[in-house]
Amino acid sequence: ETITYVLSGTVEHGDSLGNRGTLGAGDVQWMTAGSGIMHQEMPQGDAAGRMHGFQLWANLPSSHKMTAPRYQDITAGEIPEIVDDDGTIVRVVTGEFWGKKGPVEGVAADPRYLDIWVPPGKRKVLPVETTRHAFAYVFEGSGSFRDASQPFGVLVEKGLGDEEVFIRDQTGDRSLVLFDSGDEVTIQAGEQGIRFLLISGKPIAEPVAWYGPIVMNTQAELRQAVNELNNGTFIKHP
Repeated sequence: ETITYVLSGTVEHGDSLGNRGTLGAGDVQWMTAGSGIMHQEMPQGDAAGRMHGFQLWANLPSSHKMTAPRYQDITAGEIPEIVDDDGTIVRVVTGEFWGKKGPVEGVAADPRYLDIWVPPGKRKVLPVETTRHAFAYVFEGSGSFRDASQPFGVLVEKGLGDEEVFIRDQTGDRSLVLFDSGDEVTIQAGEQGIRFLLISGKPIAEPVAWYGPIVMNTQAELRQAVNELNNGTFIKHP
C-alpha cells in the first residue's frame, strides 16, 4: 500500500483501471496496490513553486497480497484535527487518538498515522500501544524524543554517505526516530516548536522481498511478478 500525504502543491494521479484525481494541500490518498495496478503520479508545485509531502509504503501480509486494488481518497476537511490545551495540534489520518478516529479504514496492519505539532518549549507525552512498532519523522523545527526503554530516540540520518545511527539530544528537520517497545513517547519541543509524523502499526513478522515497485515475500514470488509484468498478465483485476 502507498500512503500519499500532500502538504504543499498538488499531485495528479491516474491508473490502469481508469481512476483519475488530484490531491491538494492536506489531502491523503491511501492506495492498496494488492494484486497489481499500473499507477502514475504527476506532482505540481504551488504558486510559490513549493512541492512538499510524503509517500509511505506499507507492506501487506501474505494473506492480503493478491487482494483487489482500491483507493481511499481523503480530503483535508475529512481529517480530524485536535487542538490540546497547550497548543499541541494533532491531525488523525488513520487509527484512533485522543477520542478521534481517522477516516482511512480497513487497513491490514491497523496503523496509526498522525501529523503532530508541539509548540515551542512545550513537553508532550503521547501514548503508543506496546504491541506496535513506531517511528517519528521530523519535518519542521526540532526537539528531543524519549521512550520508556532508552534515554533518547535512535536517530537515523542519511546524506553523508553511509547511513549513520547514533544517539542525539536534539532531533532536527528531516530526521527519522525509531522507537523500542513502550507505552508512551515524550517530546520536548525546541525553540521553534516541532512538527512530525508519528506512525505505528502491528508487526507482520514475515519475510520481505522487494524489487522496484513490487513487494512480495520471497524471491520466487518476485520473479513470477516480473515475468507477469513482461508477458502482460500482471493486472489480475480488470
